[in-house]
Amino acid sequence: MQQPTTRAAGPPGAVRGWLDALAVVLAGLVAMAAVAALGLWLAGVDDLPDGGFPAVLAATLALAVGGTVQLDGGAGDFAAVGAGISAMPLGVSVVGAVAMAEVFLRRLRFRAVASGGELLGRIGRTALLWLLALALLTLGARHSFVVPLGGDLAESIGGALGLTPEVGFHADGVTTVGIGLAWLLVVLVLTFAVSRRAPLPPALVRHQLAVRPAAFALWLVLLAYLAIGVVAGVLTAVVHGNTRQTLAVVLLALPNLAWTAFGVGLGAEWQGRLVGALGLPVPKPLSAVLRAAPEGGQATIDLGTLAEQDARNWWLLPLAAVLLLAAAFLAARRTPRTVRLWQHAVRFALAAAVTMLLVGLWTRVDAAYGLSVLGVGLGQGGLADLLGAVLGAENPLAGLGGGSLTLRPVLWTAVPLAAGWGLLTGALGSLLAARVRHRGEVPADTR
Repeated sequence: MQQPTTRAAGPPGAVRGWLDALAVVLAGLVAMAAVAALGLWLAGVDDLPDGGFPAVLAATLALAVGGTVQLDGGAGDFAAVGAGISAMPLGVSVVGAVAMAEVFLRRLRFRAVASGGELLGRIGRTALLWLLALALLTLGARHSFVVPLGGDLAESIGGALGLTPEVGFHADGVTTVGIGLAWLLVVLVLTFAVSRRAPLPPALVRHQLAVRPAAFALWLVLLAYLAIGVVAGVLTAVVHGNTRQTLAVVLLALPNLAWTAFGVGLGAEWQGRLVGALGLPVPKPLSAVLRAAPEGGQATIDLGTLAEQDARNWWLLPLAAVLLLAAAFLAARRTPRTVRLWQHAVRFALAAAVTMLLVGLWTRVDAAYGLSVLGVGLGQGGLADLLGAVLGAENPLAGLGGGSLTLRPVLWTAVPLAAGWGLLTGALGSLLAARVRHRGEVPADTR
């Protein structure tokens, strides 16, 4: 007699889909929170007054997905605050993105094809829960502090008038939710573009070899720069001291520095300016160039200006060339031999251009901060500590009148430069790969 078949116990399909989406969102938030908390602790901002650390942690997560943190407050006409921060701590962003991509693909492993409806459903459920998480994040990323006025005269006047200035910060809801959603969609698109484990709809399967080999190879280039940065950061911490602060930079902002070095090595430029103390240690050549900006203007950060400060920066050029050539060779080896040299070169050029575009957008920094009392700018006290916590710095408001930090890529030249490098190295990589066996080929003597 035939035994009735039984199904494995488990939640219904619809419930399982929502649980999978929840796992993706939680994985990203937990991973980002762990890295951000450790980085902020190393930076020395774990003892903020009034229990402000959780709110600063939430603000850091908001920045990591592209949000903006605003500061406001004061005491009527007596004291006023003006500040805003838009900068992605990419160390936090990258860890969160990798964690979400890994969990998202786990339910899709061992499959080469998936229907478009299924993938859109998974992405849609994840996006809805992510929006809810971002909304909760903006609610948690707000706090206020009592601000020491920072001077005997100001303290005396404030005490006589009975005024106690307060400053508060909050994550801007529109940018955090809107750009945070775009951040998630970019992460998922890049996941499908890079990973061979990600199943595609049948209509897109035939296009995967035109995208994935080059995308995966350039992802390895970015990882290589991170690995080099980690080694350099650890050596700096051991040799020059400032161990906690240096490790904080490694955790919070290593990709910002390493990927900027990648672009500079290709000949790209950033425009920027630094006024006031940055707090955490950054490469001295970069800090020196930023501080050398003309009055009211912007400094140019490129290979030449950095090499003027330290001639060793010229090595960024051959490093970028070697890593790009190695990536082009790897991409060609993972591509069928039937793909022509010019096709591989064009594909690799497009991938390099997109990579530089994303690197440029991710490494933008805009931060301006200041506190004035009776029209006099102040740079000490609670506001300095608060902004230091959000920025991962000790005292970015050092000096009267606060300060500012800007760093913006010149994309209209950086993207074409990357495309040109990709075209050249793509062609050379294809020539080199012509002499080796490509992935999936069967040796002639075994046929």
